[in-house]
Amino acid sequence: MIVTTTPTIEGQPIREYLGIVTGEVIVGANLFRDLFANIRDIVGGRSGSYERILADARNQAIEELQAECATRGGNAVVGVDLDYEVIGDTGSMLMVSASGTAVKV
Repeated sequence: MIVTTTPTIEGQPIREYLGIVTGEVIVGANLFRDLFANIRDIVGGRSGSYERILADARNQAIEELQAECATRGGNAVVGVDLDYEVIGDTGSMLMVSASGTAVKV
């Protein structure tokens, strides 16, 4: 399935628009991962553990988006937008949401 941030797919005319589709994932932070990330912040460098969690959450949100598109009979999603939010009283949760328009090409 084609998933793109562009409003069209070059060389593939959109035959039918099927509506907005979304995928949302909320993940919690782990105490030990937070501790090591804080140490990284002090000494510098990248937090590989957080980067992996972010990539996994983004992939899951896109997979949900694709599943909803397929349920509607689509074979592509155009105009995809990814959003990231820190939520929860202490900011210990991360929400990744993906939205776009399901289409048939």
